[in-house]
Amino acid sequence: MITRSASMGRYCAVMDIPRLLDGRMKLRHLVLVDALTEEGSVLGAAAALRLTQPALTRGLHELESILGVPLYDRGARGVTPTIYGVAFTEQARAVIAQLRQAARHIAEIADADRGTVVIGSHLTGATLLLPKAITALKTDHPHLTIEVREGSPETLLVDLVAGRLDVVVGRVTAPSNDAVVRHLLYEEPVQIVVGAHHPAREQADITLTDLLDYPWILPSTQTRLRRDLEDYFVRHRLGLPVNRVETTSFLTMRQLLIDSDVVAVLPSPIDQGDPSMAVLPVHLEGIGHTVGLTLAAERPLNPATTAMVQHLRQSAQRLNQAQ
Repeated sequence: MITRSASMGRYCAVMDIPRLLDGRMKLRHLVLVDALTEEGSVLGAAAALRLTQPALTRGLHELESILGVPLYDRGARGVTPTIYGVAFTEQARAVIAQLRQAARHIAEIADADRGTVVIGSHLTGATLLLPKAITALKTDHPHLTIEVREGSPETLLVDLVAGRLDVVVGRVTAPSNDAVVRHLLYEEPVQIVVGAHHPAREQADITLTDLLDYPWILPSTQTRLRRDLEDYFVRHRLGLPVNRVETTSFLTMRQLLIDSDVVAVLPSPIDQGDPSMAVLPVHLEGIGHTVGLTLAAERPLNPATTAMVQHLRQSAQRLNQAQ
């Protein structure tokens, strides 16, 4: 709506604020936006929500009519959120997260020792800290359900803010912000690991250069550890190993170490107590990381997550004392 300001002698725009509580907007509209932004296409979102494409498109048109703004730009390769779509997706996910928490909280009040905690994790923190914390938690609360989901740090943060995860455990590379709160737990160096049978174990005074002829396992390109390693190789005027596998799956790494002569870079506690792996005396000075947990900033913890966080802190403290 455009009105004329007599006192200022010029036109000014007055935007009608959408009435979002007048009954037209439904929860399905929020779920639809979450899926569309996540999948990046109508086809993908429809499949994720088990809807037909016409039904999903109709729902999107309804929502855009209610809001009075376009939420997505349509293109040949899918849909991209507009500035309105980005803003509305953030708020929609916050609402969905609160509703999920409310449903779970009601269930946990009805049976306080039978809740669920959903944990997101990537390589760092997943192989030692998390199993120890889970073991301790299950000892105290044997009927709690614990679900662990692996993924890239970026994907896990999206799921955390959207309420699909309760806590993320892994390397902390950024400070807290309006969306998430990060808690530091302990410092962890990285080391070069090979299989117990690896011929490099027999070589005296081995150096990093000596290992470049072997196949390597490197972290995926989207990880901070990979960027740190690339910087380290550049500083030492070395090229990255050409013969390499890129993964953050510890099970894949472990089996490759057992079956072949690969060289891997792993957090220091991973090989402890595993006779199939061995650490080489080649130090990567200056490469390490802080392991921590990340929580959604504005979301109260349910009882199961509170217990999980407590055991993560206690297990991290014991790891600190053991170093």
